[in-house]
Amino acid sequence: MVICGILLAALSACGAGERHPVTHTERPKATAPTAPTGIPGIGVRFQRRVPADSRQVVAVYGDGKESADSTVVLYGKRGAAWERLRSWPAHNGRKGWTTDHREGDKRSPVGVFTLTDAGGVLKDPGSKLPYTQSAAFAVPRWWDESHRHDFDHVIAIDYNRVKGTPPNDPTRPEGAAKGGGIWLHLDHGSGTSACVSLSRAAMEHLLRTLDPDQHPVVVMGDRADLAS
Repeated sequence: MVICGILLAALSACGAGERHPVTHTERPKATAPTAPTGIPGIGVRFQRRVPADSRQVVAVYGDGKESADSTVVLYGKRGAAWERLRSWPAHNGRKGWTTDHREGDKRSPVGVFTLTDAGGVLKDPGSKLPYTQSAAFAVPRWWDESHRHDFDHVIAIDYNRVKGTPPNDPTRPEGAAKGGGIWLHLDHGSGTSACVSLSRAAMEHLLRTLDPDQHPVVVMGDRADLAS
């Protein structure tokens, strides 16, 4: 403002009484920054793998490549933006994550997978996904007692499996060496063989919320890989 005042005074002095029109240039109005529409913490590489018609995402953020600890966040799409709805602590494969999962490697596969089928030992708690109740989901008797309820409720992660079948269907389209039977299931307090485990309350919420009409998917991996 001081500079403008000096300039105007100088112009008046030079004009010797003549009036000079003063024009004002309007500055463009500042616009609010556009809110990000992508899934937080997920890079372009994985964002592009989320189907265009998907409106529900379960994101599993692993603490590290070799870590069994992770956080699960449920997102819902509102317009063009993804809204964070709920989150829970979770566990993944006890040896961490891999982009080339193999049977028995104790690592969870990194990637984007559809979620189409559910089931478990216990009766359906109100699942929107097709739910198969069967005693066949029960853990083997020789497993530790802490694992006894792992498969009370499960949601199949569509990795090397046939969609539209019960989660415990043994068919492996890519061959047995690629592993399979990877689920969201109840947590036992530590890492898993390759699945993602959550609390009972979290599993029941997901079962009642994930809707086939919303084409839900899971985006899973260690944070560094997911962000790349």
